[in-house]
Amino acid sequence: MLTPFAELPLSKELKTQIARLGFETPTEVQNAAIPPGMAGKDLFATAQTGTGKTLAFLIPAIERLLLQLEKKTTHGRPTVLVLVPTRELAMQVAKVYDELAPRKLGPAALIIGGENERQQIRQLKAGARIIVATPGRFEDLLERRMFKLDKIELLVLDEADRMLDMGFVPAIRRIVRQLPKTRQSMCFSATADPSVASVVEEILRQPVRLSFGHTQRVIDTVKLQVYDVDQNQKMGLLEKVLGAESGRCLIFVATKRSTERVGEKLDRLGFNVAVIHGDRSQSQRNRALDSFQRGKAQILVATDVASRGIHVDDITLVVNYDLPNIPEDFIHRVGRTGRAGNTGVAVTFCTPVERRDLAKFERVLQSKMERMNAPKDLVREERSRPVDTTKLRFQQVQQVKSKGKGRSSRPGAFLLEGESMQRYASN
Repeated sequence: MLTPFAELPLSKELKTQIARLGFETPTEVQNAAIPPGMAGKDLFATAQTGTGKTLAFLIPAIERLLLQLEKKTTHGRPTVLVLVPTRELAMQVAKVYDELAPRKLGPAALIIGGENERQQIRQLKAGARIIVATPGRFEDLLERRMFKLDKIELLVLDEADRMLDMGFVPAIRRIVRQLPKTRQSMCFSATADPSVASVVEEILRQPVRLSFGHTQRVIDTVKLQVYDVDQNQKMGLLEKVLGAESGRCLIFVATKRSTERVGEKLDRLGFNVAVIHGDRSQSQRNRALDSFQRGKAQILVATDVASRGIHVDDITLVVNYDLPNIPEDFIHRVGRTGRAGNTGVAVTFCTPVERRDLAKFERVLQSKMERMNAPKDLVREERSRPVDTTKLRFQQVQQVKSKGKGRSSRPGAFLLEGESMQRYASN
C-alpha cells in the first residue's frame, strides 16, 4: 500500500512544498526509495521511465539539507551531488529541485556544457548546497580547481545506464575518487545489465536494491499503435494524426536534418512547433524546451537527444516518425507520455523495409502494438528526380576576354552548346 506524502516522516516545510505542487500519493518507486534514502542507506533502484525517480532522490536530499541547516552544520560548500547524462535532464532535475525545496535552501548549481561558465562558478561561490551536473563540464571545472568536493555527503547517479552508454564511466570514476569515502550514494537506472552492476559495485556499499516492473517493457499507461506507411507518405499521415490531437505532442525523427525538415513542413501547415537536436546551440534548445513546456508550442520535433530528460506532465501523444535503432531507445521515447499515472498514446510509423525491425522490438518488449489503418487518401511527397541536363538552359557566363567566345573564367563552369552541355576546365 502506498503511504500518502502527508503521512511520511518528512519536515513540515517539505510537506507544504509537496502539497503546493499538487503531489498527494507517491509512486511505487518513491514509496519504496524515500524511507531508505532518508535513513542514509545506499540505494540501487531499477525502474521504467516515467515512474517518478526524480522525487525519489530529491526528497531525501532536501530533507538532508534542511537538517544540516537546522543543526547549523553547513560549510558554505555543496553537500549533495547529482550526476546525470544529458543537459536537458540536468535542467529538468534542477528545475524540480528549485520548485520543491524551501526557499531558504537557495537554488541548485547547474553545471552543464553549452551554458555560461562564469555564471555556474558564481552559483557555486554563492553557497549552493546541491550541484546538478553532467560529467563532462563538471570534471572540467573540477580539474581547474574551481571547487572542492570534500563536504559531499550524498551522491546521486541518475540514469546510470545512459551514462554508461555515452562513455561517461571513466569521468564518473575520476569524480568519485575525489569524494569523501564516508558518504551516501544512490543510483537509479532503467536497466540492471552487467555493465551497470559492475559500476554500482564500485560506488555503492551494501545497497538496498529495488526493482519495479520489467525495465524492457513500456509502462502500462501508454497505448502503442503502429501504422504501415510508405516513406513518402509519412508527412501526410503525420498531418492526419496531429490534426486529430488536441494535446501536446512529441515527435521523434532519426536525424538532425530530418528534424528541421519535418519542423518546417509542420510550420507551413499551420502547427505551432518547436525543434530540438544536437546541432542547435544550448540557448536554442533551452528556448525550444521552454516553449514546449509552457504550452506556447503544441508540438516538439526532436532527435533522441530529447528522449531522456524531458518531463512535461501532459504530453498526450508521442510519434515515432522514424523507428529508433534499439528497443531501449523506443522505451525512453514513448516513456515521455503516460507519466505519473496519466495515460498516453505512442504512434509508430513503419515502412515496408522496417517490418522485421518492428517485429524484433515487439519480441524484446513482449508487447504487441495495435495495427492501425492509414487513410487511403494520403498525399505523397514529391521525391527528388534526376536532372535532365539536355533540357538545361544556362545564362551566358563571364567570358575570358583574350580567349574568345564560349570559355568561362571560372574553373569547372558548365556552358551550353546547342542541346548539349560541355564542361571546360580553365587553363
